[in-house]
Amino acid sequence: MDYKITINNKMANHKSALKTVRKTETRKADNKYYARTMRNALKRMRNTTEKAEADKMLPELNAMLDKLAKKNVIHKNKASNLKSSITKHAQSLK
Repeated sequence: MDYKITINNKMANHKSALKTVRKTETRKADNKYYARTMRNALKRMRNTTEKAEADKMLPELNAMLDKLAKKNVIHKNKASNLKSSITKHAQSLK
């Protein structure tokens, strides 16, 4: 049996390699979506000027960063640094 099938210009030599390629593509798309969602949420947080709105957004954003760090979409230290910076921003608002 010959399993040399190309998926998105990647050569797979085994049947199991085909599944690995499919899984990798799916995970890559998911991670890209979650990272973009996080960046948009960070932009909204940094652009907000109301303390009440920032206080509401802060726990949701912290939870999002923790989940992404847990799934290795972003590094845990990056999540920590981002949480620190947005907390400082929220506390600086009046």
